[in-house]
Amino acid sequence: MSPSFFPAASLYAAVEYSPVGTLFFNQSFEITYANPAAAALLGGPAVGTDIRDLTGPLDLEADGKEPRVLRQGDRSFSCRIACIPDSEGLAIFVLTLLESEARLRSQSELETAWKLSDDLKEILKGSFDGILVTDGEGNVQFMNSSYERVSAIPRQELEGRNMRALINPVWMENSVAFVVADERRAVSKRQVTRDGRDIIVTGMPVFDGDGNIKRIVINARDITEIYHLREELLNAKSRELQHYQSVLSTVNVDSEKMVAISESIKKVFLLAKRVGGFDTTVLILGESGAGKEEVAREIHRSSLRRDHALVTINCGAIPENLLESELFGYEKGAFTGASNVGKIGLLEAADGGTVFLDEVGELPLSFQVKLLRVLETKQITRVGSIRAKAIDVRFIAATNRNLDKMVQDRTFREDLYYRLNVVSITVPPLRQRREDILPLSLYFLNMFNHRYYQNKVMTPEVIKRMEEYDWKGNVRELRNVVEHMVIMSPNTHLQISDVPWIIRQCGGGDAAEGPGASAPESITDLNLAVRQLEIRLLEQARNACGSTREMARYLHIDQSTVVRKLHKYGLTAT
Repeated sequence: MSPSFFPAASLYAAVEYSPVGTLFFNQSFEITYANPAAAALLGGPAVGTDIRDLTGPLDLEADGKEPRVLRQGDRSFSCRIACIPDSEGLAIFVLTLLESEARLRSQSELETAWKLSDDLKEILKGSFDGILVTDGEGNVQFMNSSYERVSAIPRQELEGRNMRALINPVWMENSVAFVVADERRAVSKRQVTRDGRDIIVTGMPVFDGDGNIKRIVINARDITEIYHLREELLNAKSRELQHYQSVLSTVNVDSEKMVAISESIKKVFLLAKRVGGFDTTVLILGESGAGKEEVAREIHRSSLRRDHALVTINCGAIPENLLESELFGYEKGAFTGASNVGKIGLLEAADGGTVFLDEVGELPLSFQVKLLRVLETKQITRVGSIRAKAIDVRFIAATNRNLDKMVQDRTFREDLYYRLNVVSITVPPLRQRREDILPLSLYFLNMFNHRYYQNKVMTPEVIKRMEEYDWKGNVRELRNVVEHMVIMSPNTHLQISDVPWIIRQCGGGDAAEGPGASAPESITDLNLAVRQLEIRLLEQARNACGSTREMARYLHIDQSTVVRKLHKYGLTAT
């Protein structure tokens, strides 16, 4: 039963079930009614108690004009007092209250949401890319002004319409929205607008909780300038390719002259020419396969000894027990198996010319002291002889090892190091002079075309892949790859599929591993599998190393085993 001051039962029901706390009191400040919301907020105020026990002193004329704060312990409420007459004309007062924190929090959250919505609209409007939003059926829900500019479609043709209305055989055969709806994934496609510009449109599906597409967000970007720049770049690359082909076609492909295009390698060869005129010892440093031997040849060509021999000695390829006899020679009968007439050594054979000690860091300590003696005295003593013989040679040494660290580790003599390192030249690896990859590739292509009677041509796509690769084996690896493509490719114009590491990738290998990687195969013949695995590992070690001794360390086997297996499979050491 509603109190007598309610004029109607409906008003009583509205107050009774209102979420707003409501208290009624009379002129004597006596509470006559409290709805359930007020009881829940205030802990059940009793009817008949004084309202001022809750609110404190009240001025009924002043307090009804402004809201006030009511505090109960650690909680605070916002309340307002209003005066209404009852059915008999007597004044009845109503106090309504809301918990302030909840009200303020709700207001703050609402304001934040409004601000976020405004910010999002500003971002979408300010986006340089065109943005269009449709529902799952392709009905347009939103578009920014950039989409109108990029797509060249007036807003009035899109707003409130379905994308299907725009499909035509001339400039929009299909909408990306429908492709996204069919394939249920992000889709990008190139389109040509009405005014002939190239644009790229990308549609992204947005799914609801049931996995249905509720929205498709389409991004459109004008790529006309990028497309034209790409065409210009391809044309420039083509002209560059033609230029290098015309220049390199005049090069003698039977020569081993280094192709120097980048500034860094040009500086190396300028330095080589300069020191060539001084008859001093030179130490060439650099990674395996970077071109140290070519620098040594340039030094020899620039020296006064150019008309005499350049003798190259690979210090890592000669077994330790044969080093002395190979370099110094031996007298007849010097040891078991020695020639009856003796043998001249490599150093003596180079008399008047230049000796290139390649991979000098591989020399064993026991022989280093003997080499130091030769460098200081310019005399050699054959094995089995007691007479020293003077020789007139210039020494050039090269290594891919860190001789400074080897000296610290006492694996290379310090006095020999300083005797060799009068002038040092460092050859940068190929990955640090990528400008040389194209001319070197074409140089080797011409060389192997001439050698194998082929007429192969490199396409720009292949050269792009070659320029992107890191070439851990440097120029030697590049040469091997070009030779492989010339021999193995059935195409006159070399394709991406002819690049060795791309072939392995297509076969299931990892392209990131490069030419040394291999794809797993289904092989049931164990002997065949072992043979193929050994060949691949040997090729990988050969590309990464500069000598059989270094290959042995790389593969954790004896040097003699490396040499035997290379011979077994018909592979060259370098």
